[in-house]
Amino acid sequence: MSSEREAPQNRGLSVAGRPAGAHRAIAVQFIKFGIVGISNTLLTLVVYTVLLKVFGVWYLAASAIGFAAGATNGFLLNRRWTFREHVGDALTPVRWAIVQSSGLGINEGLLYLFVGQVHLDKLLAQVCATAVVTLTTFSANRAWTFRMHHGEHHAAAAEAAEHVPADAAASGRR
Repeated sequence: MSSEREAPQNRGLSVAGRPAGAHRAIAVQFIKFGIVGISNTLLTLVVYTVLLKVFGVWYLAASAIGFAAGATNGFLLNRRWTFREHVGDALTPVRWAIVQSSGLGINEGLLYLFVGQVHLDKLLAQVCATAVVTLTTFSANRAWTFRMHHGEHHAAAAEAAEHVPADAAASGRR
């Protein structure tokens, strides 16, 4: 009899004790984060190029302005789309800025290491650094910038579980 009572409580949990839909939700968030990142990169490059080539702005200033435009775009899109379950507070933009600044520092450090020490091609070095920074900033933004309180995680996982076909939910498959 006790197993009958325990079954509904354990249904929908993965081996790690997370709701079964949580891993899928993280993967979807990561994909959205990547899409936003692509838009940030394109916006940054467009702003940089226009400032540099059209207006003759000093390259370091153009780069900083382009970075700020991309980071602002990323904050707005990630807050409204990628991490929409997050209920923000006054420090959310500050946490975002800290994570982005740290990501920029990591990127520059890795780029210097890959080009100067490992002697990779500059473009390949940037691609490698971007991969590391993407994983790092996604993790930091998910855990800190757009963190959810414990109850919000369960609500988000329950919402994700509602979108699973009935036959998959009944058999425990996702």
